[in-house]
Amino acid sequence: MSAALIRSTALALLLAAFGAHAQAPAAAPAAEQKPAEFVPESGQAGKDVVWVPTPQVLVDTMLNMAKVTAKDFVMDLGSGDGRTVITAAKRGARAVGVEYNPDMVALSKRNAEQEGVAGKAEFMKADLFETDFSRASVITMFLLPSINVKLRPKILQLRAGTRVVSNSFDMGDWQPDQTVNLSAEQGCTASWCTAHLWIVPARIAGTHKTAHGELTLKQTYQMLSGTLRTNNGTVEVTGKVRGTSVTLKAGDREYRGTVTGKSLSLS
Repeated sequence: MSAALIRSTALALLLAAFGAHAQAPAAAPAAEQKPAEFVPESGQAGKDVVWVPTPQVLVDTMLNMAKVTAKDFVMDLGSGDGRTVITAAKRGARAVGVEYNPDMVALSKRNAEQEGVAGKAEFMKADLFETDFSRASVITMFLLPSINVKLRPKILQLRAGTRVVSNSFDMGDWQPDQTVNLSAEQGCTASWCTAHLWIVPARIAGTHKTAHGELTLKQTYQMLSGTLRTNNGTVEVTGKVRGTSVTLKAGDREYRGTVTGKSLSLS
């Protein structure tokens, strides 16, 4: 076979192969896999604490203790799957969840949408130690005691009367104003069935001129002690401040009062 014939035959075979390849249908792209939807697990690690869901019956109890209404602004610190925020929103309150895990934030937003309260329930990815709580009238949380104590100075600077409710854990030597323990008969069969309530007290330590005499008070959180000096002498005083409401006992007499700004009026 001549060289020319060989080259002609090879060229023909090459063109035929190219044509067959060009006419072959392109392979279908692989189907894009949808990422699996995030599902939280009790005990999963978080920035400051592990996540454990609060039983719904305790969520309801905590909001009842705080007397949450549509007039409230609720902030949940470490809001997890959003159940406390969503429950508050169902009561008509404006509610915000502070959560560091972006997957939990996204899950909470989906849950709020499904429950029909996305307009009142907001979730933000944020560090709770860097978050402004000043708008809150109610704060809820399920954190460790050490974190509660670390947050305590910031909470005590909030507006007098702000209600703070914690699942199970205390605030160190700041004693709660109320504690509720739920039993299995009340529907709480989990390990976390205790709620503590604090009412941020007005700051009234100092000396006050009142219609009943000169009142000098020392204050440790909501607990008061001091003296009342009158024309008849000086008597020791003990008492308590709950938000802006004050109760005092001086000798055998009891007084009730209200704090307005830095002023205290007694009746």
